[in-house]
Amino acid sequence: MARGWESKSVEDQQAQAVQDLDKKRERLNPEQIAKKKQLEGIILSRANVARQLDSARNPRHRQMLTDALAELDRRIAALQIAA
Repeated sequence: MARGWESKSVEDQQAQAVQDLDKKRERLNPEQIAKKKQLEGIILSRANVARQLDSARNPRHRQMLTDALAELDRRIAALQIAA
C-alpha cells in the first residue's frame, strides 16, 4: 500500500513540475518567435565566422571575416534592442 502512495506522490510532483515550467515559459507572439529564430541564426553564423577567423591566414580573408563579424555584431545588437 505504501508503495502505491509513494508512486502517486512522484506522479503528482512530476505533473506539478510540468505545470510550473509551462507557467514560467513566455508566451511569444509569431513576430517575437520569428525575431528569436533570426537572432539564434545570426548568433550561429557569428560563431562560424569567428571559428573561420581563428584559422584564416590570408590577410584579405581575415579582413573579410573581421568585417563580417562586425556586421553580425551590429545585426545582433539591433535585434536585441528591438526585443
